[in-house]
Amino acid sequence: MKTNMAWGWGSLVLMAAGAATAQEYPIKPIRWIIPYSPGGATDITARTMAPHLTQGLGQQVLVENRAGGAAIPGMDVVAKAPPDGYTWLLANIAFGANPSLFRKLPFDVEKDFTPVSKVAVVPMVVTVHPSLPVRNLNELLSLARKNPGKLNYGSAGNGSANHLTTEVFRSYTKVNIVHVPFKGGGPAVAALVGGQIDMLFATISSASPHIKAGRLRALALTNYKRSATLPDTPTLQELGLKDYNVNEWQVIVLPGNTPKAIVDRVNKEVVATLADPKVKARLVDLGAEAESTTPEEATAFLKKEWALWRRVVKEAGIQTVD
Repeated sequence: MKTNMAWGWGSLVLMAAGAATAQEYPIKPIRWIIPYSPGGATDITARTMAPHLTQGLGQQVLVENRAGGAAIPGMDVVAKAPPDGYTWLLANIAFGANPSLFRKLPFDVEKDFTPVSKVAVVPMVVTVHPSLPVRNLNELLSLARKNPGKLNYGSAGNGSANHLTTEVFRSYTKVNIVHVPFKGGGPAVAALVGGQIDMLFATISSASPHIKAGRLRALALTNYKRSATLPDTPTLQELGLKDYNVNEWQVIVLPGNTPKAIVDRVNKEVVATLADPKVKARLVDLGAEAESTTPEEATAFLKKEWALWRRVVKEAGIQTVD
């Protein structure tokens, strides 16, 4: 009985301590890990939101870049951090795909992270060099099918949004096109503008200046609705790929087992930040669309992404990495 009583009192003490911690949170600055280099869409999104989150939480939200290794090292920092709400991750499409692309990861994406909210959707635009004799999606598909293995597409590297969205496209359309990876999205866009590759699923922000200048041709958007930046460009769904809605995206996650009260506090400030007109306008400039959710909705979204990439990697025959 004494043992049971001791255990009971111990549990009550731990629960009380957890409640107090959540009630006081935050009492010190917060590290927001971005698993990419400065200047990319994920980094700019975080830096756009950070001042507003700092004001709402009453503590500094400090953006910290941990680039490299298919975003795995940056993710690992958060997975192994204490579940106290002071280490965040801005996850993106790689967080959804990496469990299927890599045979071994130093963490379990479902157990070692706690989803907080979706942040943004970043549609991609299917672009080709003007020298390619196609003016719409049907002509591109026809050319690819008549010349299997001869057309190529660029990406920012294996596991990047450009790579993954194109692989889903290949899976849906059954076209045989060759992947040409580059060391970043900028070099991939430059290669397409220079005519070194045939096509690229590019972010709207990186491609739209070249599209408007006539240096690239836009064929379709990956989103389920048209973009205000490229209003005349149809979506892949409009053009017949009814189930295609694959975009770059961003979700805030905390370490696994973070107390619900802390998760809810962070979620509240994220929702308020994304409702700010200035934040929304800045994300639109990036070709992104602000989209906040509940923690439960963010969890459901990630589960769908993990399932999607398991299927895509298997069907497309993408080689996994040890």
